[in-house]
Amino acid sequence: MPPATPTPIRSGPLSWGLPALLVAAVTLAYWNSLAAPFLYDDISAVATNPTIHHFGISLTPPADGSTTSGRPVVNFSFAVNYALSGNSVWSYHALNILIHAAAALALWGLLRRTLASPALRGRFAGAVEPLAFAVALLWALHPLLTESVTFVSQRTESLYGLLCLATLYCFVRGTASPRPGLWSGLSVFTCLTGMATKEVMVTTPLLVLLYDRTFVAGSFAAAWRQRRGYYGALAVTWLLLAGLVIAAGGTRGHSAGLGLGVDWWAYLLKQNQAILLYLKLAVWPHPLVVDYGADLVRSWTEVWWQGPVVLALLAGTVWALYRRPVLGFLGAWFFLILAPSSSVIPLVTQTMAEHRMYLPLIPIVAAVVLGAYLLAGSRSLPIVLALAVGAGVMTFRRNQVYHSELSVWADVLDRIPGNARAHNNLGIALYDAGRLDEAVAQYRESIRLDPTKDCVYSNLCNVLTHLGRAEEAVAPGEQALRLKPDSADGHVDLGLAFARLGRNEEAVGHFETAMRLEPEANDVPGYLASAYFELGNRAAEAADYPAAITRYRQAQGLAPGDRSTGNNLANALLAAGRTDEAIAEYQRILRLHPDDRAVQENLDRARELQPAK
Repeated sequence: MPPATPTPIRSGPLSWGLPALLVAAVTLAYWNSLAAPFLYDDISAVATNPTIHHFGISLTPPADGSTTSGRPVVNFSFAVNYALSGNSVWSYHALNILIHAAAALALWGLLRRTLASPALRGRFAGAVEPLAFAVALLWALHPLLTESVTFVSQRTESLYGLLCLATLYCFVRGTASPRPGLWSGLSVFTCLTGMATKEVMVTTPLLVLLYDRTFVAGSFAAAWRQRRGYYGALAVTWLLLAGLVIAAGGTRGHSAGLGLGVDWWAYLLKQNQAILLYLKLAVWPHPLVVDYGADLVRSWTEVWWQGPVVLALLAGTVWALYRRPVLGFLGAWFFLILAPSSSVIPLVTQTMAEHRMYLPLIPIVAAVVLGAYLLAGSRSLPIVLALAVGAGVMTFRRNQVYHSELSVWADVLDRIPGNARAHNNLGIALYDAGRLDEAVAQYRESIRLDPTKDCVYSNLCNVLTHLGRAEEAVAPGEQALRLKPDSADGHVDLGLAFARLGRNEEAVGHFETAMRLEPEANDVPGYLASAYFELGNRAAEAADYPAAITRYRQAQGLAPGDRSTGNNLANALLAAGRTDEAIAEYQRILRLHPDDRAVQENLDRARELQPAK
């Protein structure tokens, strides 16, 4: 293919009206997502993420494998939201919608310039703007993207998508601009920012090079010869990504990578099912599922037909790259962006996920819209617009599922009743809703399906304790700690069960272990103080006042303002004959709680017992 001379794009009414219509359509389709609360990964990414509370530390997100680990740009964006609305969720959703609308605009700009390029303008002359709008609109309203936009924590996907599209758009602008250096610099900057947003940005420099070869330079050699400095700068952005991955331990907190107990071959086989599911959902987006679980394929016989189909698609893409470059570019876009998550590097927490189709959906939509135009001309456009309206309605309805944890996980189990993680998460939602007996049933079903998860046993222990069935709670609590001895939550839950049974020495041991494992835990000091308090009471009842005083002081060190602890400590001091210390403690409590008549009466009695001086 000879080197291309980019066609200048002239502004007109459509150039302003269509982008405004695109933003309005996205806003309408996602308006009801503003009512969705923080869900699932949103809790660790936002609600319990202390690094978003101050801009000074927002670029160092927690290295705990949560959604923001190793992704400082996303974490910074959450810090912006926190500054605007704290933990009120509206601003987080509003920014997600804005990011998605901006991505749709970037796609529209990229498409109109691509369709006007020498490689395509002969086929689409006169319909560049409406076709670019039709593709961008159908993509932006497609219900397959709801997970990427409505889940707050999946901003990682939509923000990465925006930055990838912006990198391509700025590159294309630079090829036709009198100031190419400015646009090339912006392209490198957005690529660098994307590397600090999500790891899949690693493919973007390759995507740009492939675009250049297909639509601008005409060959890889010409692209490198004309823009070697630019490609060198793009390659440098990989160093930032490498540094972030290394800093995160290379495994994103043991959620992604090799050597994590998931065989790469089993994961690769599973991706044959995943890729064909993604293609099916791109054409027929039902049913949509938030969590497909972590199932794997152990034998090629389980994908006896999916594997050959995927291999045929890959082979067709390679053939087209050489013989039909434009068609090959669409196939390469799809496979290249999916490669980091849908090949040999296991993502152990989710082996399939709809949010991975945020950008890979674009070539599918483009192929459908442009193919329809080539077959039926301008008569296809009303049909595409009708499809976009229908997609927008489906997206609006899909967003309603995200309005509560209960509806999200009930929806998952309607689709995949064997999803152990969904049963656990539904149990958590039922517990939070006060439906404890139903939560027990969900936890037990989750354990039946997958008996290897310590957190589910801990959850069962906790809910049984709150139901007054502490004796029954001990067994799952102990099993949780057998599976994960260093779980602070597991020690707390078992400690609460022991405390409810009056086995306070055992409770104290678990609470103290929990505090050692997680010094910043908010609830554990209160639990431990209560256990110390009860041990003090038992010692006082046995007239072992020195032991009682020791336990009360331990409780007081964790909860210094508690009047019951202070009053009982003073009583023990008085019973031990340490009258002056008892009087001082009664007085301290009264300064904190001046209206406490019982403490005042105890003080008066102590003064009567005080020896004359």
